[in-house]
Amino acid sequence: MMNPTIVLVHGAFADSASWAPVTRLLLDAGHTVLVPPVFNRSLPGDAAYIRRFVEQIDGPVLLVGHSYGGAVITVAGVAENVVGLVYVSGYALDEGESLGRLQGGFPDSDLAANLVYTPYTLPDGTDGTDVSVKIDAFPAVFAGGVDPATAGVLAVSQRPLSAIAFGEGASAVAWKTKPSWGIVSGADHTINPEVERFGYGRANMREVVEVEGAPHLIMHAFPERVVEVISTAVAEVTA
Repeated sequence: MMNPTIVLVHGAFADSASWAPVTRLLLDAGHTVLVPPVFNRSLPGDAAYIRRFVEQIDGPVLLVGHSYGGAVITVAGVAENVVGLVYVSGYALDEGESLGRLQGGFPDSDLAANLVYTPYTLPDGTDGTDVSVKIDAFPAVFAGGVDPATAGVLAVSQRPLSAIAFGEGASAVAWKTKPSWGIVSGADHTINPEVERFGYGRANMREVVEVEGAPHLIMHAFPERVVEVISTAVAEVTA
């Protein structure tokens, strides 16, 4: 099999730039990498967008999802040319399961007490609700261990997640038919690490790597460890 295109899918409260350190390392290693935007409006809509994006790529694709991006790749990963999935501090949902339902089985992380709810206008003129992280809490909750100057910029550059996405179930589950790998952030204060461990274990992933002391934004704090797992996945799907 030819080397896959690596598609990095960001999550909530972040954008494509959240992958920057990992993107740079992958490009330097000679990989083909694409980092599309995720609109964070709804799980079905976001997954449909990423699936269509992937299906227009010529050749195999390795999907890598961070945080809410894990839920997105769970659904979008059923695209025929997706050959593997890598979850980075992410949600590995089961069919019909929502973010809220999966999280509800475990104690809340520090995120729950540090959310901001802001109205926005939907295309039909009705109100939706955007969810983001309190700016002053963002470094500790989302980006602990990241350079404070960088964390400060990311805190005021958040891409909110629409509240409806928390209650929408996964319509498809790619990890049931595609090989998958997972990374647990040991010091994650955004997603309870037990949520990550449970989802990864249920998916019977080929490898689960725990990075002790890693924050939710592990791609900035430990980019080399993230690249190691992605490289392992690339090697296995091309073997």
